[in-house]
Amino acid sequence: MTTSQDPQGRRLPVKLDATSNGEYAPVPLATAARRAREEAQQAATDAARRLGLSRRQYLISLAGAAGTLAAFDRAFAAAGLRGGRYALPREAPFDVAAAASVLAGDEFIFDVQLHHVNPKGEWRRRASPNAFKSLPNASCGQPDHIECFSADQLLKDVFLDSDTAMGVLSHVPGGLDTNPLDFEAAGATRIAANALDGSERLLLHGRCMPTLPGEIDGMEAQAGKWKLAGFKTYTQFGPRDGDAGFWLDDERYGLPFIERARKLGVRNICVHKGLAFGPRGYEFSTSSDVGRAAKRFPDLNFLVYHAGFDTAVKEGPCDPNAKAGVDVLIRSVREHGVKNVYAELGSTWRFVMRDPEQAAHLLGKLLKHLGEDNILWGTDSIWYGSPQDQILAFRAFEISREFQDKYGYPALTPAIKRKIFGLNGARVYGLRPEQMRQKLARDRVQKTKLDYLNAPDPSFATYGPRTRREFLAFRALHGEMP
Repeated sequence: MTTSQDPQGRRLPVKLDATSNGEYAPVPLATAARRAREEAQQAATDAARRLGLSRRQYLISLAGAAGTLAAFDRAFAAAGLRGGRYALPREAPFDVAAAASVLAGDEFIFDVQLHHVNPKGEWRRRASPNAFKSLPNASCGQPDHIECFSADQLLKDVFLDSDTAMGVLSHVPGGLDTNPLDFEAAGATRIAANALDGSERLLLHGRCMPTLPGEIDGMEAQAGKWKLAGFKTYTQFGPRDGDAGFWLDDERYGLPFIERARKLGVRNICVHKGLAFGPRGYEFSTSSDVGRAAKRFPDLNFLVYHAGFDTAVKEGPCDPNAKAGVDVLIRSVREHGVKNVYAELGSTWRFVMRDPEQAAHLLGKLLKHLGEDNILWGTDSIWYGSPQDQILAFRAFEISREFQDKYGYPALTPAIKRKIFGLNGARVYGLRPEQMRQKLARDRVQKTKLDYLNAPDPSFATYGPRTRREFLAFRALHGEMP
C-alpha cells in the first residue's frame, strides 16, 4: 500500500489532543486521556502484528478505529471514568465485520458547522505572511501554506474521508477585511460542492456582526445573491474601541439583526454561545438571552452553536445556578418554556470525547431538558481535520445505566443518534433526507468518493492551534476580536 499521509502509521484514527478551533485557548489533556492515547498506540502495534499488517494498514481500517476506541474505553474505565463509554464487541479490534457492526452506520449525517479559509481573500492584505504557518497542517506540502486550509481540503476531509452527506458552510468572527473566509469565497465553495444533477452538498450561512458599521444593512445584499440557510452571528464580538458584545434581545444590535433576518425570509438565527474569546465581553458569550429572544420570535429557530459550552466549566449534573456553560442555556430555555431552540455540538462533542463522564453529562442533560429533537450535529471542521473520528466516537458512545438511573438521563439509542446526526438538522434546515439520499447517491461527489475508496489515504491530522503560542498567532488575524 502506498500512501502520502503518515506512512509510518503514527497518527491514531480517533484523536485525543489539545487542538482548539481558535475560539478558545487549547486545554492540555488530563492524565487519563494521555494514558488512553498511549494505550491505543500500543494496542495498534500489537493488533497490526497479530493481523500481519503494517500499522498504517491497520489504522485506516474500521478494525483500527475500533481498536483505538476500545483502548480509550479501557483506560478511562481504569481511571474510574465510567459515566459513559465507547462500547464495541470484544473482537472488533481484530475483525472488520465486528467493528462495522457499530462503526459503519448508514445515518444521514448533516454537519451544520463547517469552515475553511480563502487563500486569496482580502484578509491577507492585513495579515502577516506567516499567518497560519504555526498551525499543524501548514506543512501539508502546498506551495502556499494557506492552501492547506482551503475549500479543496475541506471537501476532501468532509466528503471523501468521512461519512458526512451534507453540511453548512459557516463563518468565523471578523470584519469584512479581516475574515479568513469572506462571503464570496463561501459562495464559491458551495458551488464547487454542488452536484451536477442539481443536488447540493453544502448550504450557506449569511454573516452579520451587528457591532460593526454597515453589517445589518449588508444582510440584504447577501440574501439577494445567495440562497441562505441562516444568518450567523457572534454576540461576544465587538471592535476594540466599541461595544464588547450584545444581547440577542437588546434594542441597538440584537433585535434589529433578528428582525432584518426575518424580513429577508431567513428563519434560522445561528448564534455562537460559549467558547468565550476572552475576558472582554465574556458575559455576552453566555446563553441567558437565548430563551428571551426565542420567546419573542416563536416563528424563528434559534440555533445555539457550541450549545453554550465553556471549556472552563466542567460538565456535571445540571446546576440551576450556573453562571456559564451549557447549564445556562438549559435554564434559559426552561425558564421561558420555548421549543424553538436547538443546541449544536461543534467543538463541544470533540472536546468532551476525551472525558466520557463529561460527555455523558453533557449529552444526558441536553437530551433530558431540550429533548432528542433539539440537538444538532456539527463538528467545526476543518479545524480538527476530517470529522470522521468524531462520527465514529459518537456511534460507539453510550451513557451508562448508572448515570441514566441517578440523573434521569435517557439512553443514547441508535434512533436518537440518527436524529442528532442529521434528521433534526434536516428538519430545521428544510431538507428531506430520503429525497436527498437518492440525489447524493448519484452525484459527482459520490462518484469521486467511490473511486477514492479504492485506495483511501486519510491524514488523521488536526489543523487548529494546539498550544497557547499557536492560539495567540491565530487570534492575531482578527483585529476586532477582544
